[in-house]
Amino acid sequence: MPGTQSEVTLRFLAEPGAVNFGGQVHGGIVMQWIDQAGYACAVGWSGSYCVTVYVGGIQFERPIRIGQLVEVRARVLHTGTTSMHIGVDVSARDPKNDAGERTTHCIVVFVAVDEARKPQAVPAFVPANDEQRDLERYAKRIMALRTEIERERKVFLAEHGAE
Repeated sequence: MPGTQSEVTLRFLAEPGAVNFGGQVHGGIVMQWIDQAGYACAVGWSGSYCVTVYVGGIQFERPIRIGQLVEVRARVLHTGTTSMHIGVDVSARDPKNDAGERTTHCIVVFVAVDEARKPQAVPAFVPANDEQRDLERYAKRIMALRTEIERERKVFLAEHGAE
């Protein structure tokens, strides 16, 4: 039911096929996991198909080693009329241990769309506790910073050509 599923956690085993030239999990694989978890969360919240419109601030804090158990947690942080700001944290641990470490963090923005691929309204997310209120404030601050980054991007592309 739309508006009830505000969090999703996916788990993966870091397999040898995910290795990069440095012997760790490839960053592109981690980004794929982030998009999958974010998508599942956005669809669960909105109850409709969603498209990724922004991925920002991906910070690879530490590498993921082959054989580690990877957990990708996606949470609704803030909603607009048709958009959902999803916070995604990736952590990894040795499967024999309980303690995981955060490896990656970012915010992904999804927009719900109808069958004609036109944006459609999503249920409003109302934070229910202090942690959720803090996360929503964080998402709003990031949104304001993103507006400034977009302004800078437009100026740069106007001056240097958009190829």
